[in-house]
Amino acid sequence: MAADRTGGARRRPGRAVAYAALGMVVLAGCASMPDSGDLRDVESTPRQDTGVRVFAMPPAEGVGPGEIMQGFLEALTSDDPGYDTARKYLTADAARRWRPERSTTVLANGPSIATNCNPGGREETNSATCVLTGARVATVDEEQAYQPAEAPYRKKLHLTKNPRSGQWRIDGLPDGVVMGKSDFQRNYTSVDKYYFASRTAAGAGGQPVAVADPVFVRSKVDPMTELVRSLLHGPTAWLGPVVRSSFPTGTALGKGVSGLAPDDQNRLTVPLNLKASRVTAGKCTEMATQVLFTLRNLVPTLESVQLRGAGGDRLCEVSEERAESAAWHGSVRRPEYLYFLDGRHRLVRMPTGSTGAGAGADRVPGPLGEGGSGLRSVAVSRDEDTAAAVGDQGASLYTTSLSTGGALGEPLVTSGGATPAERLATPSWDARGDLWVADRDPRRPRLFVLEQGGDKPERVAVPDLPGRITDARVAADGTRIALVVEKDGKRSLLIGRVQHDDGTGQGISVDGLHSPAPDLEEVSAVSWAGDSRLLVVGQEHGGVQQMRYVQIDGSALDSPAPGALPGVKAIAASENERVPLVAYSDDGIVRLPSGEQWQKIDKDGTAPVYPG
Repeated sequence: MAADRTGGARRRPGRAVAYAALGMVVLAGCASMPDSGDLRDVESTPRQDTGVRVFAMPPAEGVGPGEIMQGFLEALTSDDPGYDTARKYLTADAARRWRPERSTTVLANGPSIATNCNPGGREETNSATCVLTGARVATVDEEQAYQPAEAPYRKKLHLTKNPRSGQWRIDGLPDGVVMGKSDFQRNYTSVDKYYFASRTAAGAGGQPVAVADPVFVRSKVDPMTELVRSLLHGPTAWLGPVVRSSFPTGTALGKGVSGLAPDDQNRLTVPLNLKASRVTAGKCTEMATQVLFTLRNLVPTLESVQLRGAGGDRLCEVSEERAESAAWHGSVRRPEYLYFLDGRHRLVRMPTGSTGAGAGADRVPGPLGEGGSGLRSVAVSRDEDTAAAVGDQGASLYTTSLSTGGALGEPLVTSGGATPAERLATPSWDARGDLWVADRDPRRPRLFVLEQGGDKPERVAVPDLPGRITDARVAADGTRIALVVEKDGKRSLLIGRVQHDDGTGQGISVDGLHSPAPDLEEVSAVSWAGDSRLLVVGQEHGGVQQMRYVQIDGSALDSPAPGALPGVKAIAASENERVPLVAYSDDGIVRLPSGEQWQKIDKDGTAPVYPG
């Protein structure tokens, strides 16, 4: 406690930390504030255990504008559900107008108060202006979508002194909240919500294909309810053009619903405002599947979801097993085989469950297992029935069945590049059965798609492409694609949205390009490694080669990077994160089972791939 100017004790704003254990709540002390002098950075709270919740302290009596600002910024980082304590630092009018949900600004460190917030001019001045500054690294918008946005941050907040009570309060501030990166990581968690690809996925057995839409929710403030609300609100603006939701327009949680949680049978009941007459059985199954896929991010043990309509009517219930049969979901599908080219350029495969160094690989049936044709890379369809191969030293793309007999036939796409490195890249399949390949010829760079793996390649438009595509990896859902783009000798990673003409005559295009890893300048290999995650090999400016996971929205991941591996030339990962990583490096083909070290598979092998 610090003494005020009259010699009395005065409580300072700060935070109380609640530890929930064995039914008890303990309040830890609050931080003291300086009585005078310049105000500096608002320090971010150290990372806490998941069982710890942080609550803000309300403003103390008689404190000055600087302390009001400090306490308000602390309150923004608390686990207050409605920022009720933060609003106590505002005037009544400002508290009614302020919309904290509009955005979250993430700074490299806590915000700095650029002035000492002392009232200017005469002693009796009842107003003050404070300026918040910092280095912005990202924003989370009203849709809860994360966007990297490095730029200086500077905002003015105005305070006024109530002439009757003598208390300072903030009466002018922007909507949204601001906090340092460590507080953001403590307060928020990244979660995928799920929609369905707009196009029918004939190659996935006619099932709708689940598409992940990553968002951030407050991790300790009723996250399940918040995530369901976000799901019902609809997809983010970036993903919206290529997905659909099975929930009818206007669907919302029932009035006053909060605190959603599964029961002791791991079943979750979700009350909606829908009338049973508005929902068919098939649509209801899809709706419950969206909820189950989404909430398993937060509760992996969730076994079923029951939807109830207005008045408590039971609409439907979907189990985990039923949901996985109702929709094609990449991350729950385990590939049967790992494929690669052996030392004689024959396509071989080994079961994904094989363990230990030196596990044997068998040639695939058909012409690709016989070698020849100068094979350089391959891609195997998601159902593992068909393979695409780049042969003739990178000049030709073939497709063939992975069964006994058959022949390669005529090439479906050819490249006129001068060298193998300037010809066709490794092809890539989506769950619908569409085959994608990039021609790296500097004189005529192109991106093609062969719908259903057919014999009519279609040129794909890529508006605003900043360079030449050197690699392309389509997501299993077929709605997103990762591109490695070369410009001025540097190779960067971009994510795009795959859009089809839908009868407009515009053809197929890749739109909405953005960079999920702007610090990587020399990307040499990429693979999808989850529904919204990539495994990337690259270098930062002036750095050494590294392998790391990248979230497609550009947000940081808590998962550790794979162990160092020298001379990585190609990588293979699966959307199913339980499948081992595989790489082609200076040691040949190597594999990284979970919790183990890299293991050698084949010292002469190249071009490893999982289906996709």
